Amino acid sequence: MNLRPLDTPEVIRTVADWMARKENYRWLDFGTGKQVLTAEWLKILTQRDSEVLRVFTADEGGPPIGLVALSDVDRYSRTARIWTVLGEKTLRGQGHAARGASRLLTYGFRELGLHSVNTWIVEHNPSVHIAERLGFKLIGRQRQCHYMNERFYDRLWFDLLAPEHREI
Repeated sequence: MNLRPLDTPEVIRTVADWMARKENYRWLDFGTGKQVLTAEWLKILTQRDSEVLRVFTADEGGPPIGLVALSDVDRYSRTARIWTVLGEKTLRGQGHAARGASRLLTYGFRELGLHSVNTWIVEHNPSVHIAERLGFKLIGRQRQCHYMNERFYDRLWFDLLAPEHREI
């Protein structure tokens, strides 16, 4: 598995295509109801110090199959939020998203000096198993704050401290 930056227009377009699929964006929220990240937004995010976006591959030198990101990176408080999208759904359930997230967590803790990383996952999303596999601890529930399929759902909040991280 490799992590690579979004450094070519082709990679950015591929990720934008994944982000435009309802099966992906319905679980996300980038503020003020924004769920879809266009190629233009992705390009902007790659230029911000507070965002670290990487595509991951299934094997060395293979094509990108998903995106993993550290958002809201705060270098003073040494915190960030992690999220991931598996773009190639045919590879679901094989551990690729977990390994990609694990590698980015290692980078965040070792290279960026982060101390605490959090994430939220909409209830009933199978990604909860990824967070648990990575060692995240459930720290709370934000009730009925995610609107999807004409219903409100809870968000489950998790965090992981640097000393708790073990790369998988």
